[in-house]
Amino acid sequence: MKTIFPKKEDIQDNWVLIDGSNQVLGRLASHIASILRGKNTAKFTPHLPGENGVILINASKIIVTGKKNTDKIYYHHTRYPGGVKSINFKDAMEKKPDFPIKNAVKGMLPKNRLGRHLLTRFKVYADENHPHQAQQPVKIDL
Repeated sequence: MKTIFPKKEDIQDNWVLIDGSNQVLGRLASHIASILRGKNTAKFTPHLPGENGVILINASKIIVTGKKNTDKIYYHHTRYPGGVKSINFKDAMEKKPDFPIKNAVKGMLPKNRLGRHLLTRFKVYADENHPHQAQQPVKIDL
């Protein structure tokens, strides 16, 4: 028996459309990371990108459980002394609704070149409108 490894040329380009309204942030992010990696296909190869790109619509309607709406805090540093900035989940969703889901998915992908490439195949939109009709995305329910 031989193990068959798909090559980059053999990988097809498929797109998946996911509606994020009333979806829990962490569970949705883990499903999206799995689809981006290609773990939901029979031809999963750890060192190659998956076949699917993901388009997420209604990102502004994503929910979190418990008191995370006010208690979950995102930090970043401005690279100046004393430049630690923070913002909670509720304010982040009002300011930039695609940030929390992109940050969660980024944390679930590999921390290397492959992970950065997979993140380029993840498109997030705050409402139902998206400019990717040409990719003919297949809508899936999670």
